[in-house]
Amino acid sequence: MKRPERHRLAADLEISRIVTGLWQVADMERGGNVLDPQQASSAMLEYARAGFDTFDMADHYGSAELISGRFLARLRAGEAAGPTPPHVFTKWCPKPGPMPRDVVRAGVQRSRERLGVDTIDLLQFHWWSFEHPAYVDALQELAELKKEGIIRHIGLTNFDTAHLHLLVKHGIPIATNQVCFSLLDRRAALDMSRFCLENGIRLLAYGTLAGGLISQRWLGVPEPAATDIDDWSKMKYKRFVDTIGGWAVFQSILQALDRIAKKHRVSIPNVATRWVLEQPAVAAVIIGARLGESEHRADNLSLFSFALDAADRAVLDEALAEAVMLDGDCGDEYRRAPFLTASGDLTDHLESVPRVFTATPAVHRPQRMQVSTGSTWERIAGYSRAVRIDNRILVSGTTATNAFGLPVCPGDAAGQATFILDKIAASLAPLGASLSDVVRTRIYLKDVDQWEAVSRIHGRYFGDVQPANTLIEVSRLVGDYAVEIEAEAIIDRPAQ
Repeated sequence: MKRPERHRLAADLEISRIVTGLWQVADMERGGNVLDPQQASSAMLEYARAGFDTFDMADHYGSAELISGRFLARLRAGEAAGPTPPHVFTKWCPKPGPMPRDVVRAGVQRSRERLGVDTIDLLQFHWWSFEHPAYVDALQELAELKKEGIIRHIGLTNFDTAHLHLLVKHGIPIATNQVCFSLLDRRAALDMSRFCLENGIRLLAYGTLAGGLISQRWLGVPEPAATDIDDWSKMKYKRFVDTIGGWAVFQSILQALDRIAKKHRVSIPNVATRWVLEQPAVAAVIIGARLGESEHRADNLSLFSFALDAADRAVLDEALAEAVMLDGDCGDEYRRAPFLTASGDLTDHLESVPRVFTATPAVHRPQRMQVSTGSTWERIAGYSRAVRIDNRILVSGTTATNAFGLPVCPGDAAGQATFILDKIAASLAPLGASLSDVVRTRIYLKDVDQWEAVSRIHGRYFGDVQPANTLIEVSRLVGDYAVEIEAEAIIDRPAQ
């Protein structure tokens, strides 16, 4: 029987190149309806028997983990699932905040209990706001759980290249990064793919079919009204369509896909998915399933009956030339405008994330507001991380130091610069400012040969702000640091 191609993520982890995504369990359970775990797990068994034996979910995808736990229990009880062992991946998506050992272990243990397993094959980690630096602490603890055999491999979800770089250079063993990757969203083909290929990391691609918009159903039809978009996935990816140039551009892409599909006698989704699968950093694509409602396994198997040739790629390139490339890097749609998500603007959600630092009046100058990170050296040397005087904020020279007073990414200037600029943003926030208010930065480099890598990180944060900037080499920095950065901001609104 024909089965999906497989990919060896690691010596002990071989997966289907089509991963069955269970995010639509949450959509199916909207309004309080809860799927029957026995019936839903029967649908999972059918997928596994057809070779689609790798499943992806998260701790917040409705009852997906509980359904998968029933599925795994049925396998242990002797029900057949195919010639290869199924694998279940999940995600831990905590609210940003301090990440001590017990919090991390409790989050992982909850998923283990729901799944009914001793070891989670791939535990993927998502973090909403990089201004809160505790994601590094969380991942260090996940690395300890990997050593203990509680997690087989660590993955990430929606991390951009700069923060993936930071974690890798900090010594965290990352196997995968799950990101949006499709003909509508090609950001992952750029710096992300290059870094992953250089560091032995593979991408798990979702959004490949734009929530079902990339299909024959939408070819040659008028642009739908908002009331015609009937599920969360389509709501989300219609925003992608609007951003790349609108319905006319989208139709040109569908027409190109249809032309190639007819040539190979396959479907439009087959061609769109094949394009992603042929990207060198991609291990697998994640295709959503509505368990017990509908399935497209037979059509998905056609993915492995053909390959795109040079003529096919030329047709797609011509159509894509009309499309606007999405701005930024992978995951930016969850962290900054424009928010390309089902619910749209996430500003309120992100503003609800607890601030890392707080502002207090200066002891002898109550008209001044200051921010302290609580570090030992701030007390010893008598300084603040940031001080606001009227509409001016000065941020002290900042290094990549974690909550335990230890360097992040020792010796790696680019990784440290990412951590530092997040820390500066977190220092500005309680004083009523953001990075967009910064008018000057100064960068002190221990090794001037790292100027370009640091400058590119600076450009990612300040490309639209363009503050005055000075970069110089210094003979030494205190501690195991490659770079130190200070900043100044001016704002025209009162402190919060």
